[in-house]
Amino acid sequence: MGRKLLEISYLGTNYCGWQVQPNGTTVQEILQNALEDVLKHRPDVTGCSRTDSGVHAKSFYCHFDTNVNIPNKGLVLGLNTKLPNDIAALNCYDVDDDFHARYDSDGKTYRYSFYCNEIKNPFFEGRTLWLKNTVDLSKANEYCNLLKGEHNFEAFSSINRTVENTVRTVYDCYTIKTKSGFDFYVTANGFLYNMVRIMVGTLLDFCNDKISADTINNAFSSGERSLLGATAPPQGLYLEKVHYSKNFK
Repeated sequence: MGRKLLEISYLGTNYCGWQVQPNGTTVQEILQNALEDVLKHRPDVTGCSRTDSGVHAKSFYCHFDTNVNIPNKGLVLGLNTKLPNDIAALNCYDVDDDFHARYDSDGKTYRYSFYCNEIKNPFFEGRTLWLKNTVDLSKANEYCNLLKGEHNFEAFSSINRTVENTVRTVYDCYTIKTKSGFDFYVTANGFLYNMVRIMVGTLLDFCNDKISADTINNAFSSGERSLLGATAPPQGLYLEKVHYSKNFK
């Protein structure tokens, strides 16, 4: 039995998130179905994260064990004949038997994409958050600087979080202008439930002068969710990159 690390990409619009659940179709379920078709057994698949319903992933990693001897490239090609068009296998690697896609990650980068125009664009539906007006990116980056470093992000998480430790370190955070609007990027050693989406909702309130820097700092010290902005919709959120210290071959 050997362990494989699989990199996939997916549009989350048609799925109830990554993790298998009884109430809807998930990416994990569809991937396991494809693996079963190719490997002729159904492996347990462990993901690097639990993306919410409607959230996308440019790069998502998961591991599984198999005793089927298929070359990694052949496995990728085989999976792509079984997967729907909104899920793609990108790469596959042999890893140590104790490797864990989630716990061996050094951090993750998320992107949230905005489409800014008074006229809606149907081609961005489900993939960006539509704003009729753009925001002041210099002010947005002022907000991003407040998030950098080690903080207690309890206020930036939903009550549905499943962990007690809410201290996280944000390594980098910024916004950049795009042809259609702008993107918000954040890299951290870990993320709480709904953390990025609350960051985004708070960014919009900060840029509209509804929330101040003092309020952000008070939220860090108090953990009060009510001090911050709304939880942004899921459709603009992408898991952009998962960081590992090991180089895979």
